Amino acid sequence: MQAVLHYPKIAIVRPQGCLSAGNALEFERDMTTALAQNGISILVVDLAAVESLDSAGLMALLSTHKLALSLGRGFRLCAVAPSIRIIFELTQLDRVFEILDGEVELATT
Repeated sequence: MQAVLHYPKIAIVRPQGCLSAGNALEFERDMTTALAQNGISILVVDLAAVESLDSAGLMALLSTHKLALSLGRGFRLCAVAPSIRIIFELTQLDRVFEILDGEVELATT
């Protein structure tokens, strides 16, 4: 479903396809596992390959964001397609999440 890449102090999760009720728990588990690793200070979720996102997928992102805050770690989204970004804007979650244009920005954050 997704790849988890590790850079020094940064873990990147790259989900693919649909983030929906059918796979939201697995997605959240993968993000939580990546975030809980020692030495990780930032978790980045690269949404470039995500085609659709429902409320269960949003809740998985919110739960992981809350966990990151409680652990004192960063949580960012990147490469969000316009069709997915509108979901964040309509729900005003674009004000909650830090959304980067692409992975290239990681070097400057």
